[in-house]
Amino acid sequence: MASIVLFTTMSFAVDMHYCGDSLVDFSLFHNVKTCGMENQQPQKSCEKGFSEKPCCSDTQITIDGHNELKSSFNNLTFEQQAFVVTFFYTYINLFEGLDENIIPFKDYTPPYLIRDVQELNETYLI
Repeated sequence: MASIVLFTTMSFAVDMHYCGDSLVDFSLFHNVKTCGMENQQPQKSCEKGFSEKPCCSDTQITIDGHNELKSSFNNLTFEQQAFVVTFFYTYINLFEGLDENIIPFKDYTPPYLIRDVQELNETYLI
């Protein structure tokens, strides 16, 4: 139960660094290492044109955990109220004792054994 609470309240982030369309590095807890292409000066030649858009990109996926674990029972629907009432009613009735100890077979005598059945069938309890 403690591990379920731990994983549902824990939030984490996945950082990824792409160089073009290929994934270069990803990290769960630290910043990603870059490939160094973003530090280069863009080519400004007449043949290739001006490229202002860098080829590298960083993406981050974050998963937030639950901040509030305390649930409120102030507003219960009719179905929830019916469930709680029937649960408590059946649970309390489990522990009601009988007024007297009833033995259903006290008026019957045990059968008369002529031979030992275990010895006839050669079945012995060990």
